[in-house]
Amino acid sequence: MNKDVKTVVITGSSRGFGFCQAKKFKELGFNVVLSATNESNLLKALEELNTINPDETNAVSVVCDVTRREDLENLWKEAIGFFGRVDIWVNNAGVNSPDKPVCELTEKEISTLLDIDLKGVVYGSVVAFNGMKEQGFGQIYNVEGYGSNDAMMTGLTMYGTAKRAVTYFTRSLAKESHELTKDQIKVCRLTPGIMITDFLTKANGDATQIILSEKKKKAYNVLGDYPETIAEYVVPRMIRNQKNDARIIWLTRARALGKFLTARKNQYF
Repeated sequence: MNKDVKTVVITGSSRGFGFCQAKKFKELGFNVVLSATNESNLLKALEELNTINPDETNAVSVVCDVTRREDLENLWKEAIGFFGRVDIWVNNAGVNSPDKPVCELTEKEISTLLDIDLKGVVYGSVVAFNGMKEQGFGQIYNVEGYGSNDAMMTGLTMYGTAKRAVTYFTRSLAKESHELTKDQIKVCRLTPGIMITDFLTKANGDATQIILSEKKKKAYNVLGDYPETIAEYVVPRMIRNQKNDARIIWLTRARALGKFLTARKNQYF
């Protein structure tokens, strides 16, 4: 095993945006550690990933529930055991909220979302930070989403609450890293915008089907992009980044304006 090859760990990477990131990282010369809760999906993703750049890079998969800190600690240990280092850790795992007012959500629905979308990011960041502090380097990326910029919409209150908290947490941890490690550990944000995946139409970890309103369909049709397109843009910038508290944005205001000016009806929905 060539320990000079850099390694990325991505939670929630058996499909969707996480898997698209994994493919791009491997294409660009990284070893990749996939992780998710469904072992069957992981093994299918790993099989495909191993066809990319096989002579120079390797990939492994680790079952991990981000709501369990011990699982994340095991994920770090497995990554170090396989590859000897973790250069980039991406807290990507997340679930959507059922499309209904917060007062109609059950206790379980609220807990599931906060446990995965917020506490999972906190636990993952803490585990990665402690490991990177010991090895002396590394980058952590947390994924922003609707609500990170204080946007509000009925049906997305709890999801937006979690993502707004992720933004605050990530920036505050970056400040701590500056004080504790002199920026040896970079704590940063990914802002991918609207991705056209099952995430938009399923909630509670695929347990609940979301019937999209016409208003949301219109917004997704105009502003959405496939995760492959977004990963193609963000991953090289993650690799090149040398700044703590960096924010890598796909759906900038300029790009959003351009989409409105050139919008096609019923592009996705």
